Formats: sequence, C-alpha cells, structure tokens
Amino acid sequence: MTQPFVRPDVAALLAIANGPGGKRAVDVGLVDARRMMHASRALFDAPVGALAVLRDVGGGPCPMRLYDARDQREPGPVLVFYHGGGFVLGDLDTHDPVCAELARLTDLPVVAVDYRLAPEHPFPAGPDDAIAAARWVAGSPVQLGLEATGLVPTGDSAGGTFAILTALALRDEPAAAPVLAAMPFYPAAHPVKHYPSLDAFGEGYLLSRASMGWFDQCYAPDRKDWRYNVLAKPLAGLPPMIVVTASLDPIRDQGRAFAAACVEAGVETVYQECAGTIHGFLNLRKALPSAQGDLERAVRQLALTLGRLTA
Repeated sequence: MTQPFVRPDVAALLAIANGPGGKRAVDVGLVDARRMMHASRALFDAPVGALAVLRDVGGGPCPMRLYDARDQREPGPVLVFYHGGGFVLGDLDTHDPVCAELARLTDLPVVAVDYRLAPEHPFPAGPDDAIAAARWVAGSPVQLGLEATGLVPTGDSAGGTFAILTALALRDEPAAAPVLAAMPFYPAAHPVKHYPSLDAFGEGYLLSRASMGWFDQCYAPDRKDWRYNVLAKPLAGLPPMIVVTASLDPIRDQGRAFAAACVEAGVETVYQECAGTIHGFLNLRKALPSAQGDLERAVRQLALTLGRLTA
C-alpha cells in the first residue's frame, strides 16, 4: 500500500504524539481531556499576538469574545467563530490564537462563541447556542459595539459543523443580517456514513477513531436530526462555501462529501484540501509552521468571495 504524503513538520509532531506516554482524549477522561487541550495551546499553538480589541462580550445567549485589529470600524461583515473539540472540549481560551489571527488576516471583527458543551449539555444544546449566537450578532446589539451588515460563520471540526448548520438555519429563517459566506475547517459534515478516510487515518494521526466514538457518546445526538447530519437537509440556496480539509484526517471524506453535495446543489463552492497535514492544524501553528500557509490560503479565498459579494 502506498504511504500517504506527510509534511516534515507534521511527521515530527506525530512522532511525539505517537511516542511513549502519548495520550488520547478517550484515554484520560473528561476533566483531563479538557486540561490537555488547554495545555496544548502553550506547547503547540502560536501566540495570540497584538490586537486593538480583545474583550469578552456579555448579554447574548451564551458567552462570546470579540477580536478586532481595529479599534474603530465602519459597518461591515463579521466573522462568527465556533471552536472545535468534538462538541465536548474547547472554549474561548483554547482558540484565542486562531481567532486573533483570523481578525488580523481578514481585517474583519471576529466574534467567538462559547456554546454549551456535552456531556453536561448534550445535543442539541450546542447547535441551539450556535444558531442563537449568530442571530444575536446579526442584530448588532449594543454590547457588541459593531454594526453587522453580514455574517461569515466559520470554525474548526465541531465548530466547522456549527458554521454549516448556522448557514442552513439562517437560510431558512433569515436573521437581521444575511450570511454572506461560510468557511468550515475540517467539519464533521456527514457523521452517519462510514468513509474510507476513517479507516486510513483513524489511528496514529492525532484525532483517533476511539476518541471520536467517545465524543459521540458524550454528545448523545439524534442521528436523524439535520443539526447533527447537515447533509440530511437540502443545500440549495446556501451562500458561498469555502470548505477546508486535511488530507490525513479521519473525517476528511465528510468534508469532501459536503463540498461535492454543495456543488451538486448549485452552491458556489471552493474546496481546499491541505495535503500532508492533520486534523486540528489551526491550533498547532507553532508546532506546524506550514499550517499558517493553509490558513492564509483559505482567508485569501474568503477575501475574494466577500470582495465580489460586497463590491
């Protein structure tokens, strides 16, 4: 069998993760898995860096945090970011670095959403928070200090799934500002089907099949509900989609399937598969310098899309 291409920085990180003492989320339990994700930020992620605005925002349906490279801003698009972590892990702090970088690269405000996590709050608490938060941001509440003329839902992994379902929800029941585009990174977009990438990369590539099973048990979803399986809902009429996957990701093929279904439904779609890298690369930019280029390519495509839509 032909071995897949693995970038040198990815190979070095996997050697550490797969070495003696390496632990998966499923191996350590809920409390320690959450601690591990927080600890990995200091070890493997880039620094937050300088911003004009970085503050928590109250008054919405759940806690949020605003990132902006400018201290004053005219009305315009707002990115709404949903963090990854299997619907079980992650929070505003774990994704501070990537949200700050998105604010700098896009020159747009980013609002990160701290949705409720399973197992304390199983499905559909997280999706409900994701949709409600986007509606709140679209209404340009005074607590935000921004006037949103449009939204761009984005996020990684579980958060990428939330970006998609938010775009679907606001397509069907529009908010005060439209969804201009969505940019999901390695989403779990079709979890009810078994794809070859799960067999190829389900062990030894950071995100494991066993951990994914544990996440699903904690999340306790209704597998027939479109908020879990976004491909259960018709996709026609969605805004432009920029779908980003990693070639060594066990859920890579779910992203491929979603992008293909969007094309078949007539949705403007850009598909970016990042060769030789792994699930979670957005949070590993210190350990994986090559991930910065992956993020910048996606942002360039988003800029092209928004520039055409808002011109």
